[in-house]
Amino acid sequence: MNNLSILIIDDEQSQLDSLKRFLSKRGNEIFTASDGISGVEIIRKNHIDLVISDFRMPGMNGLEVLKETKEINPKIDFVMVTAFGNVDEAVEIMKSGAYDYLTKPIELDELENLVKRIAEKKLLVNENERLKNQLSEKFKFDSIISQSRKMEDVLNLAGRIAESKASVLIRGESGTGKELVAKAIHFSSTRKDKPFITVNVAALSENLVESELFGHVKGSFTGAIETRIGRFQEADGGTLFIDEVGDIPPSVQVKLLRAIQFGEVQSIGSNNTRKVDVRIITATHRNLEEMIEQKHFREDLFYRLNVVCLKIPPLRERKEDLPVLVDHFVRKYSKINVKEVNGITSDALDVLMKYNFPGNVRELENIIERGVILTRGDSISIDDMPPQLEHSLGKNIFDPRNLDHPYEEKMKVFESELIKEALSRNDGNQSAAARELEITERHLRSRMERLGLKNDWK
Repeated sequence: MNNLSILIIDDEQSQLDSLKRFLSKRGNEIFTASDGISGVEIIRKNHIDLVISDFRMPGMNGLEVLKETKEINPKIDFVMVTAFGNVDEAVEIMKSGAYDYLTKPIELDELENLVKRIAEKKLLVNENERLKNQLSEKFKFDSIISQSRKMEDVLNLAGRIAESKASVLIRGESGTGKELVAKAIHFSSTRKDKPFITVNVAALSENLVESELFGHVKGSFTGAIETRIGRFQEADGGTLFIDEVGDIPPSVQVKLLRAIQFGEVQSIGSNNTRKVDVRIITATHRNLEEMIEQKHFREDLFYRLNVVCLKIPPLRERKEDLPVLVDHFVRKYSKINVKEVNGITSDALDVLMKYNFPGNVRELENIIERGVILTRGDSISIDDMPPQLEHSLGKNIFDPRNLDHPYEEKMKVFESELIKEALSRNDGNQSAAARELEITERHLRSRMERLGLKNDWK
Protein backbone atom coordinates (compact mmCIF):
# COMPACT_ATOMS: atom_id res chain seq x y z
CA MET A 1 0.00 0.00 0.00
CA ASN A 2 1.27 3.49 -0.81
CA ASN A 3 1.61 5.53 2.36
CA LEU A 4 -0.94 8.28 3.00
CA SER A 5 -1.23 11.19 5.38
CA ILE A 6 -4.51 10.42 7.16
CA LEU A 7 -6.56 12.54 9.59
CA ILE A 8 -8.98 10.64 11.86
CA ILE A 9 -11.73 12.71 13.51
CA ASP A 10 -13.88 11.06 16.20
CA ASP A 11 -15.19 12.20 19.57
CA GLU A 12 -14.97 8.63 20.89
CA GLN A 13 -11.40 8.15 22.17
CA SER A 14 -11.40 4.34 21.99
CA GLN A 15 -12.45 4.42 18.32
CA LEU A 16 -9.81 7.08 17.62
CA ASP A 17 -7.03 5.01 19.23
CA SER A 18 -8.11 1.80 17.52
CA LEU A 19 -8.11 3.31 14.01
CA LYS A 20 -4.82 5.09 14.65
CA ARG A 21 -3.08 1.84 15.71
CA PHE A 22 -4.46 -0.10 12.76
CA LEU A 23 -3.58 2.44 10.05
CA SER A 24 -0.20 3.53 11.43
CA LYS A 25 1.01 -0.09 11.44
CA ARG A 26 0.51 -0.05 7.66
CA GLY A 27 2.98 2.79 7.17
CA ASN A 28 0.57 5.72 7.07
CA GLU A 29 1.19 9.06 8.79
CA ILE A 30 -1.69 9.60 11.22
CA PHE A 31 -3.18 12.82 12.63
CA THR A 32 -6.08 12.71 15.12
CA ALA A 33 -8.73 15.14 16.33
CA SER A 34 -11.53 14.67 18.85
CA ASP A 35 -13.86 17.22 17.23
CA GLY A 36 -14.57 18.79 13.86
CA ILE A 37 -13.24 22.27 14.64
CA SER A 38 -9.77 21.06 15.65
CA GLY A 39 -9.83 18.64 12.72
CA VAL A 40 -10.36 21.51 10.27
CA GLU A 41 -7.44 23.38 11.84
CA ILE A 42 -5.18 20.36 11.27
CA ILE A 43 -6.29 20.29 7.62
CA ARG A 44 -5.41 23.98 7.25
CA LYS A 45 -1.91 23.56 8.71
CA ASN A 46 -0.83 20.17 7.33
CA HIS A 47 -0.69 18.15 4.14
CA ILE A 48 -3.55 15.64 4.38
CA ASP A 49 -4.38 12.99 1.77
CA LEU A 50 -7.41 11.42 3.46
CA VAL A 51 -9.88 12.39 6.17
CA ILE A 52 -11.82 9.68 8.02
CA SER A 53 -14.46 11.41 10.09
CA ASP A 54 -17.33 10.39 12.34
CA PHE A 55 -20.67 11.79 11.19
CA ARG A 56 -22.34 12.64 14.49
CA MET A 57 -20.14 14.84 16.65
CA PRO A 58 -20.90 17.75 18.99
CA GLY A 59 -20.20 21.27 17.73
CA MET A 60 -19.42 20.51 14.11
CA ASN A 61 -20.79 17.37 12.51
CA GLY A 62 -19.08 15.28 9.86
CA LEU A 63 -21.02 16.79 6.95
CA GLU A 64 -19.88 20.29 7.94
CA VAL A 65 -16.29 19.05 8.23
CA LEU A 66 -16.61 17.52 4.76
CA LYS A 67 -17.78 20.79 3.22
CA GLU A 68 -15.01 22.77 4.96
CA THR A 69 -12.43 20.22 3.81
CA LYS A 70 -13.51 20.51 0.16
CA GLU A 71 -13.32 24.30 0.36
CA ILE A 72 -9.77 24.14 1.75
CA ASN A 73 -8.54 21.52 -0.74
CA PRO A 74 -10.92 19.68 -3.10
CA LYS A 75 -8.25 17.02 -3.75
CA ILE A 76 -8.42 15.66 -0.20
CA ASP A 77 -10.37 12.39 -0.12
CA PHE A 78 -13.02 12.05 2.57
CA VAL A 79 -14.57 8.93 4.14
CA MET A 80 -17.52 9.35 6.47
CA VAL A 81 -18.22 6.97 9.35
CA THR A 82 -21.83 6.70 10.53
CA ALA A 83 -23.70 4.47 12.95
CA PHE A 84 -26.85 4.70 10.89
CA GLY A 85 -27.60 3.09 7.55
CA ASN A 86 -29.88 5.90 6.45
CA VAL A 87 -30.08 6.01 2.63
CA ASP A 88 -30.92 9.73 2.43
CA GLU A 89 -28.02 10.50 4.73
CA ALA A 90 -25.65 8.45 2.58
CA VAL A 91 -26.84 10.20 -0.59
CA GLU A 92 -26.23 13.62 0.98
CA ILE A 93 -22.73 12.56 2.10
CA MET A 94 -21.79 11.39 -1.39
CA LYS A 95 -23.31 14.46 -3.07
CA SER A 96 -21.19 16.69 -0.85
CA GLY A 97 -18.02 15.14 -2.24
CA ALA A 98 -17.18 12.17 0.00
CA TYR A 99 -15.21 9.35 -1.64
CA ASP A 100 -17.17 6.73 0.34
CA TYR A 101 -18.76 6.03 3.71
CA LEU A 102 -18.48 3.28 6.33
CA THR A 103 -21.01 2.12 8.90
CA LYS A 104 -20.22 1.29 12.51
CA PRO A 105 -18.90 -1.01 13.76
CA ILE A 106 -16.09 -0.61 11.21
CA GLU A 107 -14.86 -3.80 9.56
CA LEU A 108 -11.05 -3.37 9.54
CA ASP A 109 -10.62 -5.45 6.36
CA GLU A 110 -13.13 -3.20 4.61
CA LEU A 111 -11.30 -0.12 5.88
CA GLU A 112 -7.94 -1.46 4.69
CA ASN A 113 -9.29 -2.18 1.21
CA LEU A 114 -10.89 1.27 1.04
CA VAL A 115 -7.65 3.04 2.04
CA LYS A 116 -5.73 0.92 -0.47
CA ARG A 117 -8.12 1.93 -3.28
CA ILE A 118 -7.74 5.60 -2.36
CA ALA A 119 -3.94 5.28 -2.32
CA GLU A 120 -3.94 3.63 -5.76
CA LYS A 121 -6.29 6.28 -7.11
CA LYS A 122 -4.04 9.07 -5.81
CA LEU A 123 -1.03 7.41 -7.40
CA LEU A 124 -2.81 7.31 -10.77
CA VAL A 125 -4.00 10.92 -10.43
CA ASN A 126 -0.49 12.10 -9.55
CA GLU A 127 0.98 10.15 -12.47
CA ASN A 128 -1.60 11.64 -14.85
CA GLU A 129 -0.83 15.15 -13.61
CA ARG A 130 2.89 14.50 -14.03
CA LEU A 131 2.36 13.29 -17.60
CA LYS A 132 0.14 16.28 -18.36
CA ASN A 133 2.81 18.62 -17.03
CA GLN A 134 5.44 16.86 -19.13
CA LEU A 135 3.20 17.12 -22.18
CA SER A 136 2.57 20.81 -21.53
CA GLU A 137 6.30 21.37 -21.07
CA LYS A 138 7.11 19.42 -24.22
CA PHE A 139 4.76 21.41 -26.42
CA LYS A 140 5.13 24.91 -25.02
CA PHE A 141 6.58 27.59 -27.32
CA ASP A 142 9.97 27.53 -25.59
CA SER A 143 10.38 23.88 -26.63
CA ILE A 144 10.17 24.68 -30.36
CA ILE A 145 13.75 24.74 -31.62
CA SER A 146 14.39 27.97 -33.48
CA GLN A 147 16.67 30.98 -33.59
CA SER A 148 15.71 32.51 -36.95
CA ARG A 149 13.88 35.82 -37.07
CA LYS A 150 11.19 34.46 -39.42
CA MET A 151 10.26 31.59 -37.10
CA GLU A 152 10.45 33.74 -33.98
CA ASP A 153 7.96 36.18 -35.54
CA VAL A 154 5.56 33.27 -36.12
CA LEU A 155 5.95 31.99 -32.55
CA ASN A 156 5.51 35.47 -31.05
CA LEU A 157 2.22 35.92 -32.91
CA ALA A 158 1.10 32.42 -31.89
CA GLY A 159 1.89 33.21 -28.26
CA ARG A 160 -0.12 36.42 -28.37
CA ILE A 161 -3.28 34.70 -29.62
CA ALA A 162 -2.97 31.49 -27.56
CA GLU A 163 -5.29 32.69 -24.77
CA SER A 164 -8.01 33.81 -27.19
CA LYS A 165 -10.84 31.72 -28.59
CA ALA A 166 -10.07 32.78 -32.18
CA SER A 167 -9.83 30.19 -34.94
CA VAL A 168 -6.30 29.82 -36.28
CA LEU A 169 -5.22 28.78 -39.78
CA ILE A 170 -1.62 27.52 -39.96
CA ARG A 171 -0.14 27.53 -43.45
CA GLY A 172 3.09 25.95 -44.57
CA GLU A 173 4.66 23.16 -46.56
CA SER A 174 4.58 19.56 -45.41
CA GLY A 175 7.08 18.87 -42.64
CA THR A 176 7.45 22.45 -41.39
CA GLY A 177 5.94 21.72 -37.95
CA LYS A 178 2.35 22.94 -38.26
CA GLU A 179 1.00 20.44 -35.71
CA LEU A 180 3.81 21.30 -33.28
CA VAL A 181 2.76 24.98 -33.38
CA ALA A 182 -0.91 23.99 -32.95
CA LYS A 183 -0.03 22.00 -29.82
CA ALA A 184 2.02 24.88 -28.46
CA ILE A 185 -1.01 27.17 -28.85
CA HIS A 186 -3.24 24.67 -27.05
CA PHE A 187 -0.85 24.00 -24.17
CA SER A 188 -0.29 27.73 -23.69
CA SER A 189 -4.03 28.43 -23.42
CA THR A 190 -6.61 28.07 -20.65
CA ARG A 191 -7.72 24.86 -22.39
CA LYS A 192 -4.41 23.08 -21.74
CA ASP A 193 -5.99 20.62 -19.25
CA LYS A 194 -8.69 19.68 -21.76
CA PRO A 195 -8.31 17.41 -24.81
CA PHE A 196 -6.20 18.24 -27.87
CA ILE A 197 -7.74 16.18 -30.67
CA THR A 198 -6.20 15.80 -34.13
CA VAL A 199 -7.92 14.90 -37.39
CA ASN A 200 -5.79 14.43 -40.50
CA VAL A 201 -8.29 14.81 -43.34
CA ALA A 202 -5.76 13.72 -45.97
CA ALA A 203 -5.54 10.29 -44.33
CA LEU A 204 -9.32 9.70 -44.60
CA SER A 205 -11.42 8.60 -47.53
CA GLU A 206 -13.99 11.19 -48.60
CA ASN A 207 -16.97 9.28 -47.22
CA LEU A 208 -15.36 8.92 -43.78
CA VAL A 209 -14.54 12.58 -43.13
CA GLU A 210 -18.03 13.53 -41.94
CA SER A 211 -18.27 10.51 -39.62
CA GLU A 212 -14.80 11.22 -38.20
CA LEU A 213 -15.65 14.83 -37.40
CA PHE A 214 -19.26 14.53 -36.27
CA GLY A 215 -19.81 10.86 -35.41
CA HIS A 216 -22.68 8.57 -36.43
CA VAL A 217 -25.44 6.48 -34.92
CA LYS A 218 -25.66 2.75 -35.31
CA GLY A 219 -27.17 1.68 -38.64
CA SER A 220 -26.97 5.16 -40.22
CA PHE A 221 -24.97 3.79 -43.16
CA THR A 222 -23.46 0.53 -44.37
CA GLY A 223 -20.73 -0.45 -41.95
CA ALA A 224 -22.03 1.66 -39.04
CA ILE A 225 -22.29 -1.33 -36.71
CA GLU A 226 -22.18 0.79 -33.56
CA THR A 227 -22.76 4.37 -32.47
CA ARG A 228 -19.60 6.51 -32.46
CA ILE A 229 -19.05 10.05 -31.23
CA GLY A 230 -17.09 12.38 -33.49
CA ARG A 231 -13.90 14.33 -32.91
CA PHE A 232 -15.85 17.51 -32.12
CA GLN A 233 -17.44 15.85 -29.09
CA GLU A 234 -14.12 14.31 -28.05
CA ALA A 235 -12.56 17.79 -28.11
CA ASP A 236 -15.36 19.42 -26.12
CA GLY A 237 -13.80 22.00 -23.81
CA GLY A 238 -10.46 21.72 -25.59
CA THR A 239 -8.96 22.15 -29.05
CA LEU A 240 -9.70 20.42 -32.35
CA PHE A 241 -6.80 20.48 -34.81
CA ILE A 242 -7.90 19.74 -38.39
CA ASP A 243 -4.83 19.00 -40.49
CA GLU A 244 -5.04 19.41 -44.29
CA VAL A 245 -8.36 21.22 -44.02
CA GLY A 246 -8.18 21.97 -47.75
CA ASP A 247 -8.95 18.29 -48.42
CA ILE A 248 -12.39 18.44 -46.75
CA PRO A 249 -15.11 17.55 -49.30
CA PRO A 250 -17.49 20.42 -50.20
CA SER A 251 -20.46 18.49 -48.77
CA VAL A 252 -18.80 18.39 -45.33
CA GLN A 253 -17.62 22.01 -45.49
CA VAL A 254 -21.22 23.20 -44.96
CA LYS A 255 -21.54 21.13 -41.78
CA LEU A 256 -18.15 22.30 -40.51
CA LEU A 257 -19.16 25.93 -41.07
CA ARG A 258 -22.33 25.43 -39.04
CA ALA A 259 -20.40 23.73 -36.22
CA ILE A 260 -18.05 26.71 -36.00
CA GLN A 261 -20.80 29.34 -36.32
CA PHE A 262 -23.28 27.90 -33.83
CA GLY A 263 -21.11 25.65 -31.66
CA GLU A 264 -23.29 22.61 -32.25
CA VAL A 265 -22.85 19.30 -34.07
CA GLN A 266 -25.16 16.62 -35.40
CA SER A 267 -24.11 13.00 -35.84
CA ILE A 268 -24.89 11.18 -39.08
CA GLY A 269 -28.31 9.53 -38.75
CA SER A 270 -29.32 11.58 -35.70
CA ASN A 271 -32.04 14.23 -35.47
CA ASN A 272 -30.53 15.79 -32.36
CA THR A 273 -27.84 18.46 -32.12
CA ARG A 274 -25.31 18.73 -29.34
CA LYS A 275 -23.63 21.90 -28.07
CA VAL A 276 -19.84 21.82 -28.01
CA ASP A 277 -17.20 24.27 -26.83
CA VAL A 278 -14.25 23.72 -29.14
CA ARG A 279 -11.37 25.94 -30.23
CA ILE A 280 -10.59 25.29 -33.92
CA ILE A 281 -7.06 25.23 -35.29
CA THR A 282 -6.62 24.16 -38.91
CA ALA A 283 -3.60 23.63 -41.14
CA THR A 284 -3.00 23.26 -44.85
CA HIS A 285 -0.26 23.36 -47.48
CA ARG A 286 -2.81 24.13 -50.19
CA ASN A 287 -3.60 27.50 -51.80
CA LEU A 288 -7.10 27.98 -50.38
CA GLU A 289 -7.65 31.27 -52.24
CA GLU A 290 -7.10 29.47 -55.53
CA MET A 291 -9.44 26.68 -54.40
CA ILE A 292 -12.11 29.30 -53.63
CA GLU A 293 -11.82 30.69 -57.17
CA GLN A 294 -12.20 27.15 -58.54
CA LYS A 295 -15.28 26.60 -56.30
CA HIS A 296 -13.55 23.78 -54.41
CA PHE A 297 -13.54 25.58 -51.05
CA ARG A 298 -16.23 27.73 -49.47
CA GLU A 299 -15.29 31.38 -49.07
CA ASP A 300 -17.43 31.82 -45.94
CA LEU A 301 -15.72 28.83 -44.30
CA PHE A 302 -12.30 30.24 -45.23
CA TYR A 303 -13.04 33.50 -43.40
CA ARG A 304 -14.28 31.58 -40.35
CA LEU A 305 -11.06 29.55 -40.22
CA ASN A 306 -8.71 32.39 -41.14
CA VAL A 307 -9.34 34.72 -38.18
CA VAL A 308 -5.63 34.51 -37.38
CA CYS A 309 -3.21 33.17 -40.00
CA LEU A 310 0.24 31.80 -39.14
CA LYS A 311 2.60 31.19 -42.06
CA ILE A 312 5.43 28.83 -41.15
CA PRO A 313 8.47 29.38 -43.36
CA PRO A 314 10.09 26.34 -45.02
CA LEU A 315 13.44 25.23 -43.68
CA ARG A 316 15.29 26.50 -46.78
CA GLU A 317 14.20 30.04 -45.80
CA ARG A 318 15.49 29.76 -42.24
CA LYS A 319 18.83 28.05 -42.56
CA GLU A 320 19.93 29.79 -39.30
CA ASP A 321 17.86 27.13 -37.53
CA LEU A 322 19.81 24.24 -39.04
CA PRO A 323 22.68 24.05 -36.49
CA VAL A 324 20.37 24.12 -33.44
CA LEU A 325 17.95 21.64 -35.02
CA VAL A 326 20.82 19.30 -35.91
CA ASP A 327 22.14 19.50 -32.35
CA HIS A 328 18.66 18.79 -30.95
CA PHE A 329 18.08 15.74 -33.17
CA VAL A 330 21.58 14.37 -32.53
CA ARG A 331 20.94 14.47 -28.76
CA LYS A 332 17.45 13.02 -29.19
CA TYR A 333 18.46 10.01 -31.30
CA SER A 334 21.70 9.40 -29.43
CA LYS A 335 19.60 8.91 -26.30
CA ILE A 336 17.02 6.73 -28.07
CA ASN A 337 19.69 4.51 -29.65
CA VAL A 338 22.00 4.55 -26.59
CA LYS A 339 24.98 5.85 -28.57
CA GLU A 340 27.66 8.40 -27.74
CA VAL A 341 27.25 10.72 -30.72
CA ASN A 342 28.28 14.28 -29.93
CA GLY A 343 27.55 16.12 -33.15
CA ILE A 344 28.18 16.41 -36.85
CA THR A 345 31.36 17.12 -38.83
CA SER A 346 31.80 20.55 -40.43
CA ASP A 347 31.80 18.96 -43.91
CA ALA A 348 28.51 17.20 -43.21
CA LEU A 349 26.97 20.39 -41.82
CA ASP A 350 28.15 22.24 -44.94
CA VAL A 351 26.33 19.70 -47.11
CA LEU A 352 23.16 20.21 -45.07
CA MET A 353 23.45 24.00 -45.29
CA LYS A 354 23.57 23.75 -49.10
CA TYR A 355 20.66 21.34 -49.32
CA ASN A 356 17.17 22.62 -50.11
CA PHE A 357 15.12 20.30 -47.83
CA PRO A 358 11.92 19.69 -49.83
CA GLY A 359 10.72 17.65 -46.83
CA ASN A 360 11.61 20.44 -44.38
CA VAL A 361 12.27 19.75 -40.68
CA ARG A 362 10.78 16.26 -40.91
CA GLU A 363 13.32 15.36 -43.62
CA LEU A 364 16.18 16.81 -41.56
CA GLU A 365 15.10 14.73 -38.56
CA ASN A 366 15.11 11.56 -40.67
CA ILE A 367 18.58 12.37 -42.02
CA ILE A 368 20.01 12.90 -38.53
CA GLU A 369 18.32 9.76 -37.14
CA ARG A 370 19.89 7.75 -39.97
CA GLY A 371 23.27 9.37 -39.32
CA VAL A 372 23.21 8.56 -35.60
CA ILE A 373 22.38 4.93 -36.35
CA LEU A 374 25.03 4.47 -39.06
CA THR A 375 28.00 6.40 -37.69
CA ARG A 376 30.88 4.36 -36.25
CA GLY A 377 32.42 7.36 -34.55
CA ASP A 378 31.27 10.07 -32.19
CA SER A 379 30.24 12.44 -35.03
CA ILE A 380 28.01 12.12 -38.09
CA SER A 381 30.05 12.44 -41.29
CA ILE A 382 29.14 12.83 -44.96
CA ASP A 383 29.49 9.04 -45.36
CA ASP A 384 26.62 8.57 -42.86
CA MET A 385 24.20 10.67 -44.91
CA PRO A 386 21.80 9.48 -47.64
CA PRO A 387 23.60 9.10 -51.01
CA GLN A 388 21.01 11.22 -52.79
CA LEU A 389 21.82 14.20 -50.58
CA GLU A 390 25.07 15.18 -52.28
CA HIS A 391 23.69 14.22 -55.69
CA SER A 392 20.88 16.74 -55.24
CA LEU A 393 23.10 19.66 -54.23
CA GLY A 394 23.74 20.76 -57.78
CA LYS A 395 20.01 20.78 -58.44
CA ASN A 396 19.40 23.08 -55.47
CA ILE A 397 21.51 25.78 -57.07
CA PHE A 398 19.19 26.10 -60.02
CA ASP A 399 16.02 25.72 -57.94
CA PRO A 400 14.07 28.88 -58.92
CA ARG A 401 13.08 29.33 -55.24
CA ASN A 402 16.73 29.40 -54.15
CA LEU A 403 18.25 32.81 -54.91
CA ASP A 404 21.47 32.31 -52.96
CA HIS A 405 23.45 31.93 -56.21
CA PRO A 406 23.87 34.36 -59.13
CA TYR A 407 22.11 33.77 -62.44
CA GLU A 408 25.22 32.75 -64.41
CA GLU A 409 26.26 30.20 -61.78
CA LYS A 410 22.77 28.70 -61.77
CA MET A 411 22.73 28.38 -65.56
CA LYS A 412 26.20 26.81 -65.59
CA VAL A 413 25.20 24.17 -63.04
CA PHE A 414 21.93 23.50 -64.85
CA GLU A 415 23.69 22.97 -68.19
CA SER A 416 26.35 20.76 -66.58
CA GLU A 417 23.71 18.52 -65.00
CA LEU A 418 21.80 18.34 -68.29
CA ILE A 419 24.85 17.26 -70.29
CA LYS A 420 26.02 14.77 -67.63
CA GLU A 421 22.56 13.16 -67.58
CA ALA A 422 22.54 12.80 -71.40
CA LEU A 423 26.05 11.31 -71.41
CA SER A 424 25.16 8.96 -68.56
CA ARG A 425 22.10 7.66 -70.40
CA ASN A 426 24.25 6.97 -73.48
CA ASP A 427 27.28 5.44 -71.71
CA GLY A 428 29.49 8.43 -72.57
CA ASN A 429 28.74 8.36 -76.30
CA GLN A 430 28.87 12.04 -77.27
CA SER A 431 27.12 11.58 -80.62
CA ALA A 432 24.14 9.81 -79.02
CA ALA A 433 24.04 12.35 -76.16
CA ALA A 434 24.01 15.25 -78.66
CA ARG A 435 21.12 13.66 -80.57
CA GLU A 436 19.12 13.27 -77.35
CA LEU A 437 19.76 16.91 -76.48
CA GLU A 438 18.88 17.91 -80.06
CA ILE A 439 22.16 19.78 -80.61
CA THR A 440 25.17 19.07 -82.81
CA GLU A 441 28.03 16.98 -81.54
CA ARG A 442 30.37 19.91 -82.18
CA HIS A 443 28.18 22.16 -80.02
CA LEU A 444 28.16 19.52 -77.27
CA ARG A 445 31.96 19.22 -77.24
CA SER A 446 32.31 22.99 -77.16
CA ARG A 447 29.97 23.30 -74.18
CA MET A 448 31.70 20.42 -72.35
CA GLU A 449 35.07 22.09 -72.78
CA ARG A 450 33.76 25.43 -71.53
CA LEU A 451 32.07 23.76 -68.53
CA GLY A 452 35.13 21.64 -67.72
CA LEU A 453 33.35 18.36 -68.48
CA LYS A 454 35.65 17.10 -71.25
CA ASN A 455 37.45 14.53 -69.13
CA ASP A 456 35.10 14.35 -66.17
CA TRP A 457 31.45 14.02 -67.15
CA LYS A 458 30.40 11.36 -64.60
